[in-house]
Formats: sequence, C-alpha cells, structure tokens
Amino acid sequence: MIGPWLTIAGIGEEAGGGIDPQAWPLIRDADLLVGGERHLATVPENATMARRMIWAQPFGNTVDAILAHRGRPVVVLASGDPMEWGVGATLSRHLSAREMTILPHPGAFSLAAARLAWPLHAVRRTTLHGRPLDRLALFLQPGTRLLALSRDGETPILVARWLDAQGWGASELTVLERLGGPNERIVTGSAASFPKDAFADLNTLAIHFRPTATARVLSRLAGLPDACFENDGQLTKQDVRAATLAKLAPCAGEVLWDVGAGCGSIAIEWLRADEGMRAVAIERARSRVSLIARNASALGVPDIQIVEGVAPEALVDLAPPDAVFIGGGLNTQTVDSCWVTLNPGGRLVANAVSVEGERVLLDVFARLGGSLTRIAISHVRDLADHHVWRPSMPVCQFVVSKPR
Repeated sequence: MIGPWLTIAGIGEEAGGGIDPQAWPLIRDADLLVGGERHLATVPENATMARRMIWAQPFGNTVDAILAHRGRPVVVLASGDPMEWGVGATLSRHLSAREMTILPHPGAFSLAAARLAWPLHAVRRTTLHGRPLDRLALFLQPGTRLLALSRDGETPILVARWLDAQGWGASELTVLERLGGPNERIVTGSAASFPKDAFADLNTLAIHFRPTATARVLSRLAGLPDACFENDGQLTKQDVRAATLAKLAPCAGEVLWDVGAGCGSIAIEWLRADEGMRAVAIERARSRVSLIARNASALGVPDIQIVEGVAPEALVDLAPPDAVFIGGGLNTQTVDSCWVTLNPGGRLVANAVSVEGERVLLDVFARLGGSLTRIAISHVRDLADHHVWRPSMPVCQFVVSKPR
C-alpha cells in the first residue's frame, strides 16, 4: 500500500504566498515541485533541490507527469483551497486520500463571502475557467447569489454584457481582485452600467441576480414551458415531460441516456436538476443535433454530451446509464440493449404514441415487468365564442426499475 507521497498546498496573495508552515519541510525534500509561474516564484531557489514543473496545456499532460512520479515526494502549489474547483479536486479523481496530504489556504469563495457578508451555505458556486458563459443561465433566478471564479481579467465585462442581453441587467455585479493581498480591489455596479475597467486575471465574481421586465425566469424543477425549446415538432410536451422526469427520478451525479432525443428536452431538464448531473442525448437527425446544442446552451447546460447516430449501435462505448429515456426510434432491440447496460437500481422509461410503439411496450412489459400508464391530457381551447376541451394524443408510458 502506497502512503502519502503527494502534497497539495494552497497559497494566497499575501507576502511569501502564505504557504502553510507544514509545507516547507515537504517542499525542501520534494523530488518535483509543480505549479503556475506565480506559485513557483514564492519558493526561493535555495529552498529546495526539486525539479520545477509549470502547469502545461492541456492540463491533463501535467496530471500524467505527476502520476508518473507515484511513490516519490511531489509537492503541488495551488491558489487558495485546492479542493475548491482546484487541482486537488482533479487529482482526487486519480488518487486515493491516503496518498495525498492537502494543506488548504482560505479559498476565493471563502474570502469573497467574508468581504460581502454572504453566508456560504446560501450561495451558489461555479467556475468559468474553460467553460462557456451560457452556464450562467442555470442560475438566473431572482434573488440568487452566485460566486464564480473568473477565467481572466476580461471575464467580468463579458459577464456584465451577457447578463444585460438576457434581461438581467439590474443584477448587482461585484469583482473581487487579488483577495487577501496588498493589491486587493473590489468593484461593484449593475450589470447594465458596469464599468469597462481592466481587471486583474486573478479575480472572483459575485452576482446578485435581479431581473428586469424583459427577463425570462425559469424554474429548475421539471416541466419547462414548451416555448423554451427550439424544435421541429419532435418535442416531449410539457405535461408529459414533467411526468416522465418524475419517473426517471434524477439523483445527484447520475447519468441519463436520452435515446431519440429530438430537441433534447428530457436530457436538458435532467441536467438542470443538479450541477453534478450528466446526460447523453442520442439523436439520428443531424438537424436535431444542432437543435439540442442550441437549446442546451440557452438553458444553462452546454456541457451536454450529444451523440449523432442510431440506437442501439450508437450506444456502444457510452458510460453505463443510471436512467434511460426512449422517446424516439422505439424498438425492441433498443429497449433490450438499454436494459442490459443499465446500472443496477437504474430506471428505464419509454413513451409511445403510435399503435406500433405500444406493441413494443406491451412486449417488454410482459418480459420485464414494471408498469404501463396511459397519459391522456386535454387543454381548453377557443371554439367561436366558447371554450372546449381539446385532447392531445394519448401517451403510453412504460416504466421499469432494474434490481440492485
């Protein structure tokens, strides 16, 4: 069993980087010292004989180099708390806790919350490093407070423009630069009139969301209005979509396959349920693949995985799902392939509106068990100077859970 060989030490903006005293003996005896140029500059040349390595692009190359030193003393220097959207979180996916010693420094979120008197438990948090601004759409709700790590000094201005364009220009935007150091600076203003100053690359954004009259306010719960989705007619309608997602029962960190995704509405609402969710939208029509991408970006989940292809062949090599929805291209082979791959405890939901689709669901119901439900929905519509009930096409819904 390999003991602790990797130290990840957080540093700050104060003089000397605020390196934890426990880290200095480990730095002195290290074979390899890793960090950004700013981090490495905090360690005098005569403090260690370790070889120095600057983070490379892509980031994974440096991770591979660190793992190649497994068992030998390595120290990684990182900004703030390494487990707060930092390198510690990345390396923890490759190493066990018993191999690492983590020495955190107060992170950007903790320092920003202290400056603004924002209780951290009531604040949403994210990062914009290497991620599109469209992710912010996930947080667009009145009164929500968000802390976000900026990509660089231009990020605050881009975010202000983006918020204003979305109808959220009344939101209060605060930029907190170089927190904890002698050059700390805090700038606050509304997104609509935010100053076009140059900001330091090391900055954190604090956003208090406030809508204008033109803002679109959307719930994170299932059943968004149909108008939220650009589509060509292949859309699981709002009422049926809400019922379908209830049966899919999203849980944190789970993976969904949305097979025959159409415009991607089921996968997108699954992802909106929690920032840790993952979803794969499988769609055969190229025109709908682009629809899915546009809808996902507009609704704050641009990280959706889209696979262009026909099930079941397109399902090969995908991460096993915790839930599967089959909405398009329903056939026995696809249901059976999804059932075999579905993780224990997973849920499979399939909807059909045609007689042929119902025949498939009756067959799998006879073999797999589960439940069959017919969803019949009517809406009030105008008829001359009266109102009448107009029924939608009934939907046959099959639901089955895989034993654990």
